[in-house]
Amino acid sequence: MFSKRLIVLATLLTLASLLATQCAPGPAPAPAPTQAPPAAEVPATKAPEATPPPAPVAKRVFRATFSPPLRADPAVGNDYVASSTLPNLYDTLVFPNAQGGVDPWLAESWDVSSDGLTYTFHLRKGVKFHDGTELKASDVVYSFDRLKTIGEGYAYLVTPGVEGVTALDDYTVEFKVTQASALFLPSLVRLYVANEDLVRQNTKAEGPYGENGDYGKEWLQTHDAGSGPYKIKEFPLEQYVLMEKFPDWWGKFNPNAPDEARFIITTEAVTVRSLLENKELEITDQWQSLEAYQAFEKIPGVKVIALPTLSSFYYMINTKKPPTDDVHCRKAMAYAFDYDTALTLEWPGTQQMIAPVSAILAGVDKTLPHYTRDLDKAKEELAQCKYAAELDKYPVEVHWVAQVPDEEKYALLFQANMAEIGIKVEVVKVPWLSMVENTSKLETAPHIATIYVSSDLPEAGLMMRQRYHSSTTGTWQQNEWLQDPEMDKAIDDALATLDQEERFAKYSAIQAKLIDLAPSVWIYDQLEKHGIRECVDFPAARGETSVVMGYYFFLPDIGVTCQ
Repeated sequence: MFSKRLIVLATLLTLASLLATQCAPGPAPAPAPTQAPPAAEVPATKAPEATPPPAPVAKRVFRATFSPPLRADPAVGNDYVASSTLPNLYDTLVFPNAQGGVDPWLAESWDVSSDGLTYTFHLRKGVKFHDGTELKASDVVYSFDRLKTIGEGYAYLVTPGVEGVTALDDYTVEFKVTQASALFLPSLVRLYVANEDLVRQNTKAEGPYGENGDYGKEWLQTHDAGSGPYKIKEFPLEQYVLMEKFPDWWGKFNPNAPDEARFIITTEAVTVRSLLENKELEITDQWQSLEAYQAFEKIPGVKVIALPTLSSFYYMINTKKPPTDDVHCRKAMAYAFDYDTALTLEWPGTQQMIAPVSAILAGVDKTLPHYTRDLDKAKEELAQCKYAAELDKYPVEVHWVAQVPDEEKYALLFQANMAEIGIKVEVVKVPWLSMVENTSKLETAPHIATIYVSSDLPEAGLMMRQRYHSSTTGTWQQNEWLQDPEMDKAIDDALATLDQEERFAKYSAIQAKLIDLAPSVWIYDQLEKHGIRECVDFPAARGETSVVMGYYFFLPDIGVTCQ
């Protein structure tokens, strides 16, 4: 009985298997290799093969190295890495173009009163902050007031001479200035508009700004409150900032614009080269040595680009500290420096500065005499210095930035040149943060700080204000501590002159005065160099980008096709 049941059960299983084979939605499983199919078996019907799903599109990633530190608070950052990051996180009323002017941005249009004292901006509607709320005129007012109160970052550029900012309605904002200025409008490329509600929600009650507490400064160290094309995804301080594309940005992206961008905070040569060789970096920082750039060119798929800039390399001479408080000592240094040899330490094509500001700035007077190496003149000037008989008591400290290794070469060249006329020079390597701190106070400011400075706008007058006006004393942009009331007055007057020909004539007179005061050794106008992968479309390399500092790295314009 038991065996009959087994036979019946086996028969039922065989029939079930046959039915399952004939009705299956896909091809029947192949028989074992050692087993031939039964002759009478009905072949299975083969279903059409399913179309495989498309391969996922890899993220387009753009990675670049920068010199530390990154201060991405729109009222705090103003160095190269901050100026490259902030335009990607925040929108501004106007945007700098490649022709040296400005284009409408958050402001679709504006009106200027006949006396040049009132600017009325009409804002674009529907602009979204990264949290989805709409940007309004009140956010512009808040951002200006915050920048002015904190007094850091680009406050020195944007806020002077502005009497008040008012939101006339949700989409109209009015600026009143105390004096007409041709440079007020372009200065607004540095007024980054932040989300007032979001910053207030993340403001600590206790802080140095009265009812505004800490004004959100701690939170904005690692977060953003912008409406720009990218938003912060990760930001471990002193390591990197990872930004991701903001899909609701109102502007246009290059079809190959990066989905993510990582700004890596390092200039360490071995690290940078390793990242580039391993295809983990699309573009290097501009602070590598000449030897490093030459090595980059040998990496397959990598080239070196040299871009014009508004930057120049200065030896900032402290005019309040012996022996460099004597103009004849300063002139002696300017004549003793070997400019021709210095240029051999730089990328081919680099030119000596022929004026106190970059030669590509509008309003530079290229006809004025400039310093060249002349040891006889150097010795004549030094003989008139009141410290000439006791120079051994006044060694001159030259501080160079540790993150920019090539600066040491110039410092050592300067040391050797000064020894030829009897001036002892001590060369000191300092981290960038220490340089910023040291130059902020007269008692810690060195005799000479070696620093690259870029003009905020492409006109000579503003660069002279950045570098030599008393308002920038105590910042890294002016170790000279010039504090000359007549110079301040002349710069202010020139910037308030609307007629360009008259304004440029005033610029020329200021430049001549600066050359006579010799508060700096003007070394060279910088070519900004980067090692870059050939799979990156970098508009700056074609001259299609504003030369205002940081805008070479405006991510929506950059294309990435790297694998």
